[in-house]
Amino acid sequence: MAATLDNVELTAHQNHLPASTELLGDLITLPQNRLSQSGRAIRQLLTGSGNPESNVESFFKPSVRSWWCQVDSCCVWHHIADDLENLFRGESGRCNKFARQAVRIAFHDAGTWSKATAHQGGGADGSIILSPDEMTRIENSGMSEVAAHYMRIYHRYHVDLGFRSVSMADLLQFGSSVATVVCPLGPRVRTWVGRQDSNASAPHNLLPNPFGDAASIIELFQNKTISPRGLIALLGSHTTSQQHFTNFSRPGDPQDSTPGVWDNLYFRETLGSVAVPERVYHIPADSNLAQHDTTRAGFEMYGRRGGQKQWNSDYARESIRLGLLGVNNINTMTECTRVLPRATQNFSSKDQRKIDRWLKNLDWSGVWQDVSRFLEEGHTVRVSEADLQI
Repeated sequence: MAATLDNVELTAHQNHLPASTELLGDLITLPQNRLSQSGRAIRQLLTGSGNPESNVESFFKPSVRSWWCQVDSCCVWHHIADDLENLFRGESGRCNKFARQAVRIAFHDAGTWSKATAHQGGGADGSIILSPDEMTRIENSGMSEVAAHYMRIYHRYHVDLGFRSVSMADLLQFGSSVATVVCPLGPRVRTWVGRQDSNASAPHNLLPNPFGDAASIIELFQNKTISPRGLIALLGSHTTSQQHFTNFSRPGDPQDSTPGVWDNLYFRETLGSVAVPERVYHIPADSNLAQHDTTRAGFEMYGRRGGQKQWNSDYARESIRLGLLGVNNINTMTECTRVLPRATQNFSSKDQRKIDRWLKNLDWSGVWQDVSRFLEEGHTVRVSEADLQI
């Protein structure tokens, strides 16, 4: 009976929140009889069918200097995936600050495109790192560390090893897929490569304001072909995060009680449907969206019992859409999902009792600051419970 009621509730939410079915890039004008395998698959995903997640794996990883890596487009990405997994996964099993920055920087690169400004460029083109000024924009604060890692990886594979097909545009979106699946419980998003780089600066004022009102943010995303449902699915990535640049007086405070874990607790805590510890900081725009008539249902749908599966699927579909904004050669792209790390489908933090104590205290000095740092680095919290007395 409970399962039946859950299904009725889910259907009601889905009917209230339809997903976008708009096509993008060259798929808008290409007839279906001219679509490649990738073009057909992506067209299905953009129009609401097909599975946006995949557990297909490649167990064959030749040397990066082998002839095979010269003929198989995904071979080099297998090596890059391993490098990124090592960068993003903490010894606690949680994902770390580099993974969180990777998801964010991929959005900030792609999200600079809109239907109204498409003639000005922007989108998933690598310009957030390759342009002379985008990383200095205030909205891009807090991502310089992962940008530096990406530059090193790009230089190694694109320059030193001569893989000219490895673009910064792909590295950013591929990195987001790796980061998402490295975070425990995160989806394994189907992932394509073949984007073209640009060093031209993207248009301004196309990313959401963390203090923005819900109506303005909804309109901003709809102009990117992302529906209110898609917006809330993407917003859920805040489940892993610890903010530094929205409220400077609360550095390292998380957006839900399980930072570094890709669970749906974020939706319930932002909505206020469960008790929320003092240290959990709700980004003002997130709170505004949680209470808005158009988007509240999304928080309810994803935060419900069993909502994780629906959220992961919707996030994967919207992440694919996001990573194709401004891309006009979708039909020639290559799917490389098979080289992504495996998903972690079950997880519990062995140090959650210590984290729970930290969450109840609003001290940002001494041992309390140490806990924040351990969590950001993906480490097990290495302080005693006695030191965390409130």
